[in-house]
Amino acid sequence: MYTQQVIDHYKYPRNLGTIKDADGVGIVGTPADSDLMKLTIKISQNRIVDAKFRTIGCVAAIAANSALTELIKGISIEEALNITDSQVEAVLGNLPPDKTRFLALAVEVLKTAIHDYFSREIREIRKEEGSYDYCNGIGRQENAHIA
Repeated sequence: MYTQQVIDHYKYPRNLGTIKDADGVGIVGTPADSDLMKLTIKISQNRIVDAKFRTIGCVAAIAANSALTELIKGISIEEALNITDSQVEAVLGNLPPDKTRFLALAVEVLKTAIHDYFSREIREIRKEEGSYDYCNGIGRQENAHIA
């Protein structure tokens, strides 16, 4: 049913864990569905320098996330945004048709983590400029007066 590569990534997952000071965090799925994926990434000079995952799910879900972390370490954010289900599947040597949805979830958790990274960067820039209202997320001047 599963290829040797899938079994290997399941038995010996690469990059398992959580980056404590992550630059981006992605979470997809729900515990109610029995599939929950979390990806933490560390970015330096627009490159993913570290990636770790935690997954509650089946063999395919764990293997897909393990393979994904291997694919994205060391590549640029732009390259990571272009990662496809097919690229993850190529590392695993194919999944059964009823398990390919985990490839899409792995790519989705990556894009969610990158989105989180950019959101944090924008907040930090606005904070440095003194133009971010933390109460409602609306840009404003700190010194603005209401007449």
